[in-house]
Amino acid sequence: MPELRHDPIQKRWVIIATERGRRPSDFLVNNEKPQMSFCPFCEGNEEKTPPEVWAIRSNNSAPNTPGWEVRVVSNKFPALVIEGDLNRQGLGIYDQMNGVGAHEVVIESPEHDVDLADQSVEHLAKIFKVYRERLVDLQRDLRFRYVLIFKNYGLIAGASLSHPHTQLIATPITPRTVAIELDSAREHYAIKERCLFCDIINQELDQGCRVVSSEEGYLVGTPYASRFPFELMVTPIEHHHDFGQLSDEDLDRLAVVMKKTLLRLKQALNDPPYNFIVHTSPNLLARGRRAGHWQTIAYDYHWHIEIIPRLTKMAGFEWGTGFYINPTPPEDAARFLREIEVPVS
Repeated sequence: MPELRHDPIQKRWVIIATERGRRPSDFLVNNEKPQMSFCPFCEGNEEKTPPEVWAIRSNNSAPNTPGWEVRVVSNKFPALVIEGDLNRQGLGIYDQMNGVGAHEVVIESPEHDVDLADQSVEHLAKIFKVYRERLVDLQRDLRFRYVLIFKNYGLIAGASLSHPHTQLIATPITPRTVAIELDSAREHYAIKERCLFCDIINQELDQGCRVVSSEEGYLVGTPYASRFPFELMVTPIEHHHDFGQLSDEDLDRLAVVMKKTLLRLKQALNDPPYNFIVHTSPNLLARGRRAGHWQTIAYDYHWHIEIIPRLTKMAGFEWGTGFYINPTPPEDAARFLREIEVPVS
């Protein structure tokens, strides 16, 4: 019989369609990559992108020249622009502000055809360290309340260029999805004086049926109320609220875990399109913070990564109700992924 499951973090209900019970082989998604005759992200084409704002270079080469390992540039077609004041104002019942923010691209490697799952652990750790540095730097701008780090892999997942890259967008408001998480975490802490995420992690480790891996200080599992088949959440087992405060050693361990996780998805689902999103603490120094808001965030929030393979589509029922229908029980998805052995180097 189908089950309705409630997600205590996002406060939403999900339908787990257990009778459909789809396996990895049932998802024949064509992960088409964007096709371009010229790639501005490839090494040697540095003049075709906006000037770099950050880079890891192996040979002390000059900015905007070859010789980089990871490179960060402003998005040529930004969703938000960095210049200007917010100028927030009311228009009757509505609110409006200028589209001020930052939109950056992390070019993950000079190599055009080496995706994140196929990078070495050492290089993957460098990418994560760039995420951290850009997050911390963008939060110095007190106009920005939140910095979202996300990756689109494959056309279906929204990638417009096939060269491996991640994006960061800094916004002057806290995104609704994150705001709901923050409220849920704060409410739980106010009642129980414990982190909601920590309670979930401890329960998942005890039950084990939705655990894909638990190593290097990180838990990889399928959420109890998974919205999508093979949806995953990666969380540090020890409490930590801010990705920007992670040490190099924390990120080295995360690189091992993420490589194994992405390789499992690649093998189980034939290299599916996916999105991953880093959810971390908002900018606690941003201007305009409400009195008393976020006072317990270091204790009640828990940073995490969501990985969403794009195997199904939302239709009228989902859009009309806010429900999700997941044809693969998360317990089955975790078992399939857990049984896959992956080499790491």
